[in-house]
Amino acid sequence: MAILPILKYPDPVLKQPSVPVEEINDEVQKLIDDMTETMYQAPGIGLAANQVGALHRVIVFDVSPPEERPKPVVIVNPKIIAAEGEVKYTEACLSVGDFSSEVRRKARVTVSGLDRQGHPLEIEGEGLLAIVLQHEIDHLDGRLFIDRISRLKRGLYMRQIQKQMKK
Repeated sequence: MAILPILKYPDPVLKQPSVPVEEINDEVQKLIDDMTETMYQAPGIGLAANQVGALHRVIVFDVSPPEERPKPVVIVNPKIIAAEGEVKYTEACLSVGDFSSEVRRKARVTVSGLDRQGHPLEIEGEGLLAIVLQHEIDHLDGRLFIDRISRLKRGLYMRQIQKQMKK
């Protein structure tokens, strides 16, 4: 397994929609392994394939408590099939750097897709799991959490990024 570089905003790949995986072959299995290793190393609780430069509809995440054994979950071609309620949650992102902001999301979601063996799966989530699922699927659609915050907060973040890029 390899640790992959995580793309940082404003890398244009982060704004590109990912394409569905047609076949879960050795290349996709290696991507899943490398993404999982990269997520834990970062450290993070979720990672979408385009964050490591692969435009495939693949996400990995692990919302288990840090004191427990890791329980990584993989979803290939994830799709939100049901969503309800509303919640505000402070989000951050491995591709956005030292910035977090409150984001409005659905409180409960149901996501369908395939596991890494190609078997259909369906995950119902609320709380942190619902947030992570929506956040990572947004990545696959070319959206970042900063696209979901107020124009004012996004402007503050953009100025922060511009300052860092000048250094």
